[in-house]
Order: sequence, then structure tokens, then C-alpha cells
Amino acid sequence: MVLTYINTVWVVLAAAMVLFMEGGFSLLEAGFVRTKNAVNVTMKIFVDLTIGALAFWLVGFAVMFGKDAFGIIGTNLFGSPEKITLAIHLPSVAFVLFQMGFAVASISIISGAVAERMNFKAYVVTAAIICMVVYPLSGHWIWNRDGWLAKLGFIDFSGSAAIHAVGGFSALAMAKWLGPRKGRFNSDGSVNVYAPSNIPLASAGAFILWFGWFAFNAGSTLDASSPALAPIAINTMLAGASGGAAALFLTMKKFGTADPSMTINGVLSGLVAITAGCANVSEWSAIIIGTVSGLLVIYATLLVDYLKVDDPVGAVAVHGFGGIFGTLAVGLFDKTEGLLTTGHVSLILVQLLGAVVVMAWGLLGGTFMAKVCEKTVGFRATEREEEEGLDMSYHGIPAYNELERFTDLPTSLYNFEETTGITVAPPSSNKVKTGNSF
Repeated sequence: MVLTYINTVWVVLAAAMVLFMEGGFSLLEAGFVRTKNAVNVTMKIFVDLTIGALAFWLVGFAVMFGKDAFGIIGTNLFGSPEKITLAIHLPSVAFVLFQMGFAVASISIISGAVAERMNFKAYVVTAAIICMVVYPLSGHWIWNRDGWLAKLGFIDFSGSAAIHAVGGFSALAMAKWLGPRKGRFNSDGSVNVYAPSNIPLASAGAFILWFGWFAFNAGSTLDASSPALAPIAINTMLAGASGGAAALFLTMKKFGTADPSMTINGVLSGLVAITAGCANVSEWSAIIIGTVSGLLVIYATLLVDYLKVDDPVGAVAVHGFGGIFGTLAVGLFDKTEGLLTTGHVSLILVQLLGAVVVMAWGLLGGTFMAKVCEKTVGFRATEREEEEGLDMSYHGIPAYNELERFTDLPTSLYNFEETTGITVAPPSSNKVKTGNSF
């Protein structure tokens, strides 16, 4: 009974930390996009926490953890996830809450990749479909004890494949279908760089995500007395640190500057990659996994650009490619079955199969969602909405209301319009009449 109480506190706290990572996604994306779209990415995170959470509670949890049918899908618990029977010292509702945090994270991965040009209504539809079907279905294969990949011995402790790879490749498919932001690519294949609006804000988001990742990984033990807690935590730290360090040094060598956005994504890629094997690899292996993923994220970003896929925050490189590498890394570095640690081949083959399956499922799911949105609410923002900025187009408010201080004195208003090109309404209404980059 005492262990149940302790586990309840641990898992509820871990769930809260995982859900707090949504604040990290919000700040990270708001800092990486242009100012005129910062409110929109924040609103999309609220969609994840509202529409996504409810969709998962009503349908997604049952698809994922309900009674198995053919190793593919759950068939009960719809609308009553708390009725699941657990063979551990933990109330079912605590488990449901923790899993809800994972589901919400899976949709937030997509948010950044489609930023600055996606119809807001389409994102609402996407959040519901991801959390009801796309994420839970592949999650069933991996984490339901009767799922077909689980029965093969596939290892994905906290979700490099189940969450990050599925989300990352869904994001790739949707971003490709959506098309790039206006002016992003030139006819000769060169790329126009849209500078992030606020790197300190993005950094704060990354710090919050890193903090939450300890609960993301260690919380997956679902057991406060587990001897794996500390090793999981140190592996998480080492992989994130080595991923960031590798990206930092590579950008200094390759580009001549210590690139902050690449360093941030190097950290995140290291964290994504260690998520699958955090309970199964040594500390030195965690450093190697983080280092490789920190290098990989830079070349994956260049590859995404080469494919003319516009990903404003690097979500595909971080979560998609980082997730696939982390999945394969378990087969290489697992302490008991890894190819490089023990010479065993069977696990790496299972991990390779699982990686291919989740990659294909993510691409299929993303394409399906794009087509559904296109046929119903419309998928892409109009050219005028994109030019004006999605903050004003969909939410009626800018991220930074710099106009307020200029509307009292006519001379100040005149100077503001002259220097910025932004037309401002009379002080009585204080509204932006024509859009511009804010």
C-alpha cells in the first residue's frame, strides 16, 4: 500500500512535468518563427492540450491500451480509460494521465514543422486525428503487451519510435504536402533563411523541454522504487549534453560560427535519440548516441532543405531522424543484446523492422491528415493570411503590441508609420488595419 502511494505521487509529478513540456514547445516555436506568427504557434499548443488531450482520453487510450485484436488495435476502454487493469502498484488514473502527456507531445512535434502557413482549423482536425488514431495505433503495436512489435521483442522504453519518429515523419509528410512558406526556396534550389524572431525565447523553451525530459524518460518506469531511475536520468543528461556539444563544435567548424539554433536542436536530438534505450544502455553508450545524433541533426536539416521541405523549427530532423537513429541505437548498444556490445544480431534486426514500420506509418498518417484537411476545412492559409501573419489573421492580436505606445501622439504615430510601413488605425480603435511582419 505504501508503495502504491509513493508511485502515485511519482507518476502524477512526472505527468505534470511531461505536460509542462508543452510550455517548452510553445516558447521554442515562438522563438524560432517570425514574430507575426508567434501567437499562432502558442495557440496550436493550446489546441494540443485541449483538443488533443480530450481526443486521447475518449478514443486514443482505448486504441492504444485496450484489449488487443490481432496485435494491431485496442477494442475496449473507449470513454473509460480508468478501467484498465494494471499489474503494478499504481492507480489506473495516474497511468492514464501520464500517457496523456505523451499523446499531447506527439502532436506538438508536428506544430513547428507546419508553422507560419497552415490553416488553424486544419490544425484542430490534425490534433484530434493524431491523438485518436495515428499515435495510438502504432503505440499499440509497440507498447501494448499484445502488440505485434512488442511480441517480437522491439524495445522503445520511452518513445523514440512510438512518439518522436511517428510525429517527425507525420510532420515531414504534412510539411511537404503543405508546401514551403512564400519565398523560402528559389528557382535555382537555393534557400532563403528566415531568421528566428527570438533566440533567448527559443532557448528558454529548450531548457524547459530538457527539464521535462527527465520525467519523460524516468517517469516511464512507473515505479518510484525502480533501480533504473538514476541510470535513466544520467543517460538522459549525458545524451542531451553530448548532442548539444557535437552540434556546437560542428557548426563552428562547418559554418565558422557557434550557431544557437543548431546547438538547441543538437541538444533536443540527443534527448530524442536516448529516449528509446535510456534504460538499456551504459553511460558511455549514451554519450555516443547523443554525439552521433547531434551531428546527424545538422545534416538531416540540410537534407530536408535539399528536398525543398520547409520546416521552420527543424522538427523533422530532430524528432524524425533523431527518433529513427535512437531506435536503431538500442539494437547497437543494448547491454545484453546489442550488436556492438554483445555481437548479437537479432535485436538490431527487430529494431530495424520497427524503425521502417513507424517511419512508413508516420508518412502515411501525415499524408492522410493532409488530404482530410484539404477536403474539409482547407489545409493551407491563404496567401493574404500568410503575408499578414497568422497572428492577426486567425487570432486578431499581435505577439508584441508595439502600437500601444505610439497611438497617443499624432507625431509619434506618423513617425512609426513612416519608419515601419505599418498602417495604424486611429487611437480610438487601436487596431492594425493592414498586415505586416511584426
